[in-house]
Amino acid sequence: MFGILDNIYVVYLCAFAAAIFGAEAAYLVFASPRSYRETVNHRLRVMRGALDRESILLQLRRERGLDQSGDYLLPLKALNRLILQSGIRMGMARLIVCLAVLAIGAFIAVFVAIGDILAALAMALIVGVALPIVALMSLRSARHLKFSDQFPDAIDIIVRSLRAGHPVPVAIGMVAREMPDPMGTEFGMVTDEVTYGADLETAIRNLQFRVGQSDLHLFVTSVAIQASTGGNLREILQNLAGVIRGRIKMRRKIKSVTSEARTSAIILSVLPPAFFALMQVLAPHFYGSIWNTDLVHIGLGGAGVWMV
Repeated sequence: MFGILDNIYVVYLCAFAAAIFGAEAAYLVFASPRSYRETVNHRLRVMRGALDRESILLQLRRERGLDQSGDYLLPLKALNRLILQSGIRMGMARLIVCLAVLAIGAFIAVFVAIGDILAALAMALIVGVALPIVALMSLRSARHLKFSDQFPDAIDIIVRSLRAGHPVPVAIGMVAREMPDPMGTEFGMVTDEVTYGADLETAIRNLQFRVGQSDLHLFVTSVAIQASTGGNLREILQNLAGVIRGRIKMRRKIKSVTSEARTSAIILSVLPPAFFALMQVLAPHFYGSIWNTDLVHIGLGGAGVWMV
């Protein structure tokens, strides 16, 4: 009896192993064969089909909303800076077209639904302006957080390269080859700018201009001072990596300590619109006598703007 059961378990085990090997074989057959060099970051993927590194740099700038010289395309510097530091790669023209289509679609939908042109204009502004700005700010915050987490490792790569005797541009180029986005592509653009005539200090200040993360200012200042006055850059950057890790640790500790208060704030912010939506479902006529008055519309709109 036990021998039969043991044989059944062996058959089950072999069937399980065969299923795993079959799935792996199917993946190897149908998955596109891409090397690590082509998948580590966006810049290396662009390099696969580019003719030279200058065209790569120009393409990366266009994707980020910059002109060929690296300046803003839009006259609104604050908005252009937000788009640049959010890290989206749509290109300025495509982004403007998408936002215009969303705004026009929201205007038509609201106007057809309720026939109020003012409400339609308000919805178009919300969908085409307010919500994209909030989304861009959220993307910028997430990108800054990811950049901050990667930054100490990038500095360690530079320190090890300097210890091996490489110059600073070569050390930065190693970060561009080894680190994922956003770190890899941003440092790769620094390498390309240095290759095509910019001095190192200008290139890393352009890096700070594109990223806007607070810890990066310490790195830019350290390299700029070392370039002008001399000093042991390797030791400076090694200490800087420790400082940045300490700042990350402190930020995470503050976040954990304030998690209860932030959760309470989120719950209190969600309760009014959630309660309003619930009343509209359970008792649609609860606000019927006052819903169509202008004062209620102004009050609800002001409350919504204040909460946001």
